[in-house]
Amino acid sequence: MRWWGPNGKQRSKSFKRKVDADRFAATVSADIVRGSYIDPDAGKVRFEDYAERWLKAQSFEEGTFVAVESRLRNHAYPALGQRFLNDIQPSSIQSWVSSLRDLAPTYRQVIFANVSSVFTAAVDDALISANPCRAKSVRRPKLDRRKVTPWPKERVLAVRDQLPERYQLVVWLGAGLGLRQGEIFGLSPEDIDLERGEVHVRRQVKLLPSNKQIFGLPKGRKTREVPLPDAVLEAINLHMTKWPPVDVTLPWETSTGRPVTVSLLIHSREKKALGRNYFNSFLWKPALIAVDVEPIRANGCHALRHFFASTALHEGESIKALSEYLGHADPGFTLRTYTHLIEDGAERTKRAVDAVFGHATPADEQIDPASSDPDEPDIPSDEDGDDDGD
Repeated sequence: MRWWGPNGKQRSKSFKRKVDADRFAATVSADIVRGSYIDPDAGKVRFEDYAERWLKAQSFEEGTFVAVESRLRNHAYPALGQRFLNDIQPSSIQSWVSSLRDLAPTYRQVIFANVSSVFTAAVDDALISANPCRAKSVRRPKLDRRKVTPWPKERVLAVRDQLPERYQLVVWLGAGLGLRQGEIFGLSPEDIDLERGEVHVRRQVKLLPSNKQIFGLPKGRKTREVPLPDAVLEAINLHMTKWPPVDVTLPWETSTGRPVTVSLLIHSREKKALGRNYFNSFLWKPALIAVDVEPIRANGCHALRHFFASTALHEGESIKALSEYLGHADPGFTLRTYTHLIEDGAERTKRAVDAVFGHATPADEQIDPASSDPDEPDIPSDEDGDDDGD
């Protein structure tokens, strides 16, 4: 049969049976009327070729561009790269997803999202009619939603003490302020606001391929303010007396960005910004092993942020405030991550009402002999002991 496409080009297709030709003709006519017609030859573009064009058109930051390109090259192109877009079916995607089973769950999900974005762009460009990654028969990689288990105070202090003394401030800033690792490496004395008692998180040290470092905004491109506990301030002051801050100059945001000079609290012996790969491999990992902690991803420097979050929640901090301190874009993410650490609201409510009406809980029933009124409930002390100050 022959037909004219919306672009004015005549197309043809052969069928063995007239009923198949009639069915195809009806489909083509309906698609043209609905404006959803796709030229059968439009999708004869290899996935790798189209993905490379798609990638170059994105406005990713340099580090993100390199990461996405690496995922596609290493995990998508071997299976899908040389196939035409219109030849890749949902069953092809499912087979490819199954081949990724040995990768970490989170990494599988990110790879899948990148590939799906390429197919979505191909749909928008009218090269294919549907994204095969979104078919009902495709089982998307699922996150392994294991509950966060915060480190106990003893582990935090033990790991801190196993680090070389000049790098122990990393633990104070991670566990005491909830900073990400790159934000710790990029912190400056100029970011400390003594008058307001807070730290301004303005930058991070980012690592590009070939261990090239740059300064950049914190994750999500959001600056924020974090309360500064006295214990952390004291640790910062002690650190600066032994290892004064050093001016470090790095490009801003990209490897060719404008040079920016920052006075860094923590720096290498060579007076450079601390490198993530060096710190994790040669400082953090040996410290974990020394205290019998398994050196796995869950026990990375990020564990200090979980400790900070659990401590704040234990002391009654709100999810909204904690989300702001941690630099999360959505308080809902903070809630989903840490909701199991929040004390049951019903128990808090009962204690609050009991306190109003003077009803002592079993834990409070010991009467202070020095009290002039034996029926007067004990008044909780504010001096609960600051574990972070140990």
